[in-house]
Amino acid sequence: MNTLTVPRRKLPRLDLAWAAILAILAALAVIDAQQLSTTLAFILRAATGIAPFLLLSVALAAYVAASGAENLIARAFTGRPSTMIVVAALMGALSPFCSCGVIPVIAALLSMGVPLAPVMAFWLASPLMDPAQFVLTTGVLGIEFAIAKTIAAVAVGLLGGFGTAALVATGAITTPLRDGIGNGGCSGAKVRNPKAVVWRFWQEPARIEKAMQTFRSMLLLLGKMLILAFTLESLMVAYVPAGSVSSMLGGTGFTSILTATLVGIPAYLNGTVAMPLVRELMLQGMAPGAAMAFLIGGGVTSIPAALAVWSIARPRVFAAYLAFAVLGALLSGLVFQVFAG
Repeated sequence: MNTLTVPRRKLPRLDLAWAAILAILAALAVIDAQQLSTTLAFILRAATGIAPFLLLSVALAAYVAASGAENLIARAFTGRPSTMIVVAALMGALSPFCSCGVIPVIAALLSMGVPLAPVMAFWLASPLMDPAQFVLTTGVLGIEFAIAKTIAAVAVGLLGGFGTAALVATGAITTPLRDGIGNGGCSGAKVRNPKAVVWRFWQEPARIEKAMQTFRSMLLLLGKMLILAFTLESLMVAYVPAGSVSSMLGGTGFTSILTATLVGIPAYLNGTVAMPLVRELMLQGMAPGAAMAFLIGGGVTSIPAALAVWSIARPRVFAAYLAFAVLGALLSGLVFQVFAG
């Protein structure tokens, strides 16, 4: 007797990001209903603020993927690699992106084929300083601190850019982006060998499909990771008291600088919250170098930003990003302590 074999249906794959978001919200609904509404409002506000940057970056990446517009990037990123790194670090220090907001821009640049080294320079420098932060820092911590932080932002970008270039040259890093996001490769092959650009890509059905697929996949991927980041950020703001940070960062010397670096890296404090806190800590005896290390570490990366980076970057690129952030924050604090102490 012949038996009918019924094919097994594959179960949908569990998405860990959405599962984590739902688990956190469900826990808040049971434990702290008031915080649940606060968290939802926080997510909505943060998502609304970053939406224009996210949509623009994803749309740009989709257009590039469909039209082959890497030729434009080739014109902008030609010349000596060292020059590109310096320019990227300087431009990063002027751009108005936070550590999470810069992620969609980075994904778009890498998917275009821009070499990883200058992208890393921009990546690290961008969240640290912009004209608005300069004014705020001057008003709260003084012009000397603001100038020093600006120099530190460029220096950290240069450290990451040239350090990444060395890693790429040795073959330690080959492909920066995870599969499914689009990869130009660390060496920027698309930039150096551009194909013809099809500006009106919508006249070809295959290119339209490619644009839609790229837009959809990048928007869903980056969107869910940013929502998770904002969810965690709201919890950190609500449940991590400023007093606990103060108790860990008091004191002077190398130990306080190292502690400030290690505390600042995972912490998330925006400029409005961080500046008054750091000023109060300095009045209580916190070393200037420790204050600088804390601001640099917290500005470059945090747990929310790290999750967003992990969603787009391969593990070795993620490890390099964290290593340059830690080293940059520590060195910035030590150097500033020498001049300010």
